[in-house]
Parts: sequence; structure tokens; C-alpha cells
Amino acid sequence: MTDTSERLSNHEIGERLRLAREGVKLTQSQAAEVIGAARTTIVAIEQGKRRIQMDELQKLATSYQTSANVILRREAVHLDMVPRFRKLDDSKDIDVERATRLLNDLVSAEVELENALGVTRARNYPPERPILPGEVRSQAEQDAQELRDWLGLGSGPIMDIVSILDLQLGIRVYVRPLHGKVSGLFAYDEAAGACILLNANHSHERLTQTGAHELAHVISTRHQPEVLTEGERFASREERYANIFQRNFIAPARVVRQRFAEITAGQSHLTRRHVILIAHAISLSREATVRRLEELKLAREGTWDWFQGNGGITDAQVREVLGDIPRPNISVVLKGMVPPRLALLAREAWKQELYSEGQLARLLHLDRHGIREVLDGAEREEGEADELVKILR
Repeated sequence: MTDTSERLSNHEIGERLRLAREGVKLTQSQAAEVIGAARTTIVAIEQGKRRIQMDELQKLATSYQTSANVILRREAVHLDMVPRFRKLDDSKDIDVERATRLLNDLVSAEVELENALGVTRARNYPPERPILPGEVRSQAEQDAQELRDWLGLGSGPIMDIVSILDLQLGIRVYVRPLHGKVSGLFAYDEAAGACILLNANHSHERLTQTGAHELAHVISTRHQPEVLTEGERFASREERYANIFQRNFIAPARVVRQRFAEITAGQSHLTRRHVILIAHAISLSREATVRRLEELKLAREGTWDWFQGNGGITDAQVREVLGDIPRPNISVVLKGMVPPRLALLAREAWKQELYSEGQLARLLHLDRHGIREVLDGAEREEGEADELVKILR
């Protein structure tokens, strides 16, 4: 890539430096100390009234945990979603701060690759449905069912929430290892669209629940960022809506009732075997399944606590009932840390020599092994550069 720094005005460079400084929570006075200048110098640089010197830029970039190249590259996308999260109580934590920064950087990377390749992301979002006055339960249940119908999901379980979000709805979704207490993040930016980050360390069932919860925000409150953390108590109407939407999107009442009736037909007590089979049929965790049965009055309140107080429902018991069945496929987890569409953009950018392997690794926050997984096979595809397999547009 060529150095295009001259194309940037002083104002553009100053704005990028301001965003980078605020991203690491440095004050203008602290930044001034880094380059041995007065605070007014930083003010002038950020306002574009003074052109920064290269040695000053390198020092500041290091302090801002970025690089001079990132600041100066014309094609670099500088989003500023982090301050929106800082307004939330849950975001006042270093692990949440890291997650919000990661989401911001991954969205910036994807938009930059789109710009470099001259493509735009198609959005297939359903119309926004603001939460209406009154009880939210009926609206959340109806919205969840209508979205399932709109997506053509039928009565089947949600096996791959990431593909639904990413490929069917056009939401930017990423799955990366996060601190255990952070389940997911959601943000909406007018330019970039809806963006979700999910915790790759969580189980398939929990990741699905978090993805559906964040999807509820796309439906109802897409302009309000959210951090979903461990042990969240859904006190606000918006969060209660999202939680009810999540349960009904993953496990619609009609489907759960039908599976329950089929599996417990002729039985007088709910057993561990019943729970295991129902959970498998609707692709939910054992706990989420029993709590859903309690909510639908198919089991008495406190049933899950009873199981827990009497030895629980163990993995060994699941294997006794279901055998050693393979874990459900999670597209992103199996295919790496980059969602399929973003991986294709990265491969194409690399094949066209717009970005080097190292540049893509830094852009996507991957190590050398990770970026090789993304680029694997790209060389072989060069052999398919035949007119017969050319995509007709």
C-alpha cells in the first residue's frame, strides 16, 4: 500500500488523534506530556490548526495504542462507538471497556475492507418496532413469532444464530473470546449499521440466547447500545422485552408445548430423561428448558431448583440418554474467529494485494495462525480464474 498521508488534511488527522486519545482515556494534558508540549499544542493539533510533526505523531500513536500508519492511512475507518457505551453503568469496567473497543475496531476493519473493495453491505433489517405502553410480554412474544415467520424458520430449533444474524439479516456479528462476565454487546451506527459481539467462551446454548437477546434490540431499541453481562437482572422495560423476545424467538411457546406433549405422553412425572430429550429437541440448555417449562406452566415453579437440590442433571446422564452425539455446529466457531462474509472480504483484499497478511492480522486483531486460517486456500482459488466460473453481474 502506498503512503497517502498527504491526502489527509490537518483537520482529519487531528480528529483521528482525538478519537484515538479518547479511546484510551488520556486527557489532553497527559497527551501533551508525551510530546513535551503544552496542552494548547494538543488542542491546536486536534482542531487542525497545527500540523503534527512525524516524531510527535509516533509518540502519540504509541501512547494511544495504535500506529502512525493507522492514523495516516486514507482508507482507515475511524468509528467512535465507545463513548456511547461509556454512558451505560455496565460499561464502567476494564473488561467491558476492552470488549467495546474490540467491537469498535472489528466494525471499523470490516467497513474499511468494504471501502477498499468497493462493496456495500446489504441490510435486511425488519422495521423497527418501538416498545409500546403497557405490559411488554405480549408485544415481545408477538414480535418474536412474526420475525420467525418472516425469516421462514418454521418450528425448527435455532441451530446457528450467527448465520441468521449475519447472512439473513445483514447484521455485523463477531464471536471472540471475552471475559466470562461479558455475554455480548450491541451497538447501532448510522453508517455501519447494527453490530453485535458475542463471547466465544460461552456454550453454544448460551451464545444462542445472547444473540437472540441482542437481536431484540435491533427490533425494538436499535439506537440504544447495550452490554449484556453475567447475572443480568432485567429490570427495565427494554431489557424485559429483550429477555422475553429471546425466549420466544428461540423456543416459541407452541413448539415447546408440542415437544413436551410428545415426549411426556402417558407419563405422570417430569423426569431427567424428559428434560434431556426436550432440551435436545428445542436446542436449549437443561436449565433454560426447565425454566421455559415453568414459565409456560408445563412444570411447577421451582422444578429446576428441585433438580439442582437433588443431584442436578449431569453430562453423564445426557450421554446415557443421547449417546455421544456431536456438539451442534456453530458456523463462526468452527470456521474461525472471523465471520464468513468478513473472511471473504479479507481473502479478496489479500488476493488483490490491497493488504498484506500482516496488515490484515492487525486489522482483524488476529495472530499469524489466525490470519492464515482466514486466508487458507486463497492461493488455490487463483487456479479457478477461468471465464467459465466467472460470476455474472
